[in-house]
Amino acid sequence: MMKKKIVVAVTGASGAIYAKLLLDKLQQLQGQVAEVAVVMSDNAKQVWEFELDDTGHGSYPFKTYAKNDFMAPFASGSARFDTMVIVPCSMGTLGRIASGVSDDLITRAADVILKERRKLILVARDTPLNLIHIRNMQTVTEAGGIICPAIPSYYSKPKTIEELAMTVVNRVIDLIGLENESYRWEGI
Repeated sequence: MMKKKIVVAVTGASGAIYAKLLLDKLQQLQGQVAEVAVVMSDNAKQVWEFELDDTGHGSYPFKTYAKNDFMAPFASGSARFDTMVIVPCSMGTLGRIASGVSDDLITRAADVILKERRKLILVARDTPLNLIHIRNMQTVTEAGGIICPAIPSYYSKPKTIEELAMTVVNRVIDLIGLENESYRWEGI
């Protein structure tokens, strides 16, 4: 298996736990990963600190880029990043991607991933959805993106919030194409 080059973008939507657990899991799976690049919006940092009572978002062993650093390698298709995951993905970010607005590094990188026909995974985290959200999801899907709502599953009988959130992160890991030991449905 070729090692993956992955961009993880974190926006200010509620659900920082998903970003944290994904970064933790990517650390554990680093034998399958060539590179992880991280970019966070200002709101993402605030939400992370508020929701998780944690300021460690900058302590991962991954290269972190400023939200307006258009010199980041993944701002160009020639850098050949395989996958971009936006987790959690705000509806504002989704809307800018669907409209082709590249006003920061997150939306520019998403645009690059789509134009290069690579894998863009948006872990949408909002409810309820209005028709604009749904149409934006349709547009991104038709452009080749994957909408993976942060909707946990319960059949693994999770006992903690982390285990529950991990059901979403494990789906993201599967979508990235990494080998991962996790609960698999066997039927009843």
